[in-house]
This record gives sequence, C-alpha cells and structure tokens, in this order.
Amino acid sequence: LRAAEGDYVIHDFHFASGESLPELRIHYTTFGKPTRDAHGRVDNAVLLLHGTGGSGHSLINEHFSGVLFGPGQLLDSRRYYLILPDGIGHGHSSKPSDGLHARFPQYTYGDMVSAQHALLVDDLKVDHLRLVAGTSMGCMHTFMWGETYPEFADALLPLACLPVQISGRNRVWRSLIMEAIRKDPEWQQGEYKSEPMGALRAAADLLLIAGSAPLQMQIALPTRDAADEFVDKFMERQLPELDANDLLYALNASRDYDPSPGLEKIKVPLLQINSADDFINPPELGIAEREIKRISGARFVLLPISDKTHGHGTHTWAEVWQQYLAQLLKASQ
Repeated sequence: LRAAEGDYVIHDFHFASGESLPELRIHYTTFGKPTRDAHGRVDNAVLLLHGTGGSGHSLINEHFSGVLFGPGQLLDSRRYYLILPDGIGHGHSSKPSDGLHARFPQYTYGDMVSAQHALLVDDLKVDHLRLVAGTSMGCMHTFMWGETYPEFADALLPLACLPVQISGRNRVWRSLIMEAIRKDPEWQQGEYKSEPMGALRAAADLLLIAGSAPLQMQIALPTRDAADEFVDKFMERQLPELDANDLLYALNASRDYDPSPGLEKIKVPLLQINSADDFINPPELGIAEREIKRISGARFVLLPISDKTHGHGTHTWAEVWQQYLAQLLKASQ
C-alpha cells in the first residue's frame, strides 16, 4: 500500500473559544485517488478518523488497514480514496507541544470537525464522502459529521462511543487525568522544561485501565508475575510518548461534545458498533440502544465479549466487525 502525506495550512483559523491562530496546520495521509461521477462530484472518498491521543497513522496497522485497505478488501485503496487526517492537537497537526504550550487555543471537537471539513473541501477538493468512519474520539466526530454536514456523506460508521455528552465514569477518569496534570507542581502552568512525570504516570495508569479488556489480559497475563512484568514494560513504552499539555488539551477537547439534541438531523444510513468489554462505553448503560432509535434507519450492534474482542480497542480490530461495514456499504449504495 502506497500512502501519500501532506499538510494543509488554514490561515486565520477561528476557534469556538474566540481564540484564533494565524496558521493552523492539518496533517493528513491518503491512499488511492479520487474519482468523480458524471456530475463531477467525488464519489469514492472515505474519511477515517482516529481516537484521542492518536493520529491518522494509528489506523495504519495490520488489524485495521491490513484488513480493510488491500486488494479485494472492503475499503480497497485501488477503488477508494482514503483520507486519514491528524486531528487538531494530534500527530503532525498543530498542537500545544509545538511551542505555544498552554497558550495554544482551547480547541473543541467542533473545531476539529470544522478543520477536517476545510481540509476536504478547500485543500483536497473533496465535495462528497462515500463514508465517514471513526474510532473512539473519531466515533464521536462521526456523529458530529452526520449532524453538521447531513448531506455530505453517504454513510456513517461510528466505532466505540456514545452519542451523548461525556458524563458518569467516562468523564470521571478523564477528569482524574486532567487534575493529575494541573495539580502536579512540575507542570508549571504548562511551561515545564521537562515532563511532569508524576502526572504522566497517573495518566498512563488510567489510560491503561480504560483501554483494557479483562478477558484478553487474563489470557495474556495468567500469573501475578506476568502482570507485574507487563506493567513495567507498558510504562517504559508509554511514558516517552506522552506530552502533558497535548494530553490535557486532547482530553479537555471533549468538554462540549453532545450530539444528543440533534440526532434527528442525521439523514444517511448509520451503523454504530460498540463491544461489550469496553470500559469507556459499558453496555449496561443502555444509552446506545436508547439513542439509536432517534436516527431514522440507523442500527446499533453490540459485539459480545470473546477472545476476538479487545475492550475499547476493538474499534481497530476490523476482522471482528467488518461484516457490518459490508452491510452498511451495501445499504448505502
């Protein structure tokens, strides 16, 4: 698979907070080429949106792109134009750690979706999407796409989220990380010279639990010693990848997310998929089943726990849910 990468600089970008940046850089990765129908409209573009703290590259792996993008696969890059942007504050897009630190604008999910739209329309000249699919934060962005730009995409595939404001335990674990960063004396209001390691350890702890799957962990770590050794290795790997300001902003960006009041605005086929072992979106809440009824023709699938599911991260294991993507693509032709 050959990828192309680029940067689109949006001049004088205005954020919902009232702040602005003279230049906002949005990095993106693409596979394939756009094609146009008889009316000149792009008819094969697919927007793929990543999760909190990730980037477009988080979806380029054997479990996601390896199952979907190859010859004869559901999102065959010879047939589709696949677009994977890095959200504001993530990957190689503009983010606090570039230098503005805590003076970076307090972006929201609304700002992120608006920048994605600008990338498509103004830079890539994509005026229509065959599909928007997103994982976790990208799942939430997918609901927002359906409401904000109801005619733009033919189909929506939100993976691993809920279409209501982030509250309950989901908000609590995020707040715990944000508090750990803000209360760490080494954070220094965002002007730290070296990372506040106490805060980052607390953050990594919570991120590990939130993304974990009990069955997978029991299989992989069947003894006490194996579990202890895993924690040490996880911290060695995870801590160097975290930046306190970037993480604080990324978690705080969800503060105004709430597509619930506008779900009836979604007019195209939508298929939402969660997994039953997801700590972040636990099935016992019943929220997805309740809210999906408000979207005309939409479906919700809850994947049962198995040795194939991976907790919240099941969103990236396409083999587990690709049969439902096939149904969605067929239903939205």
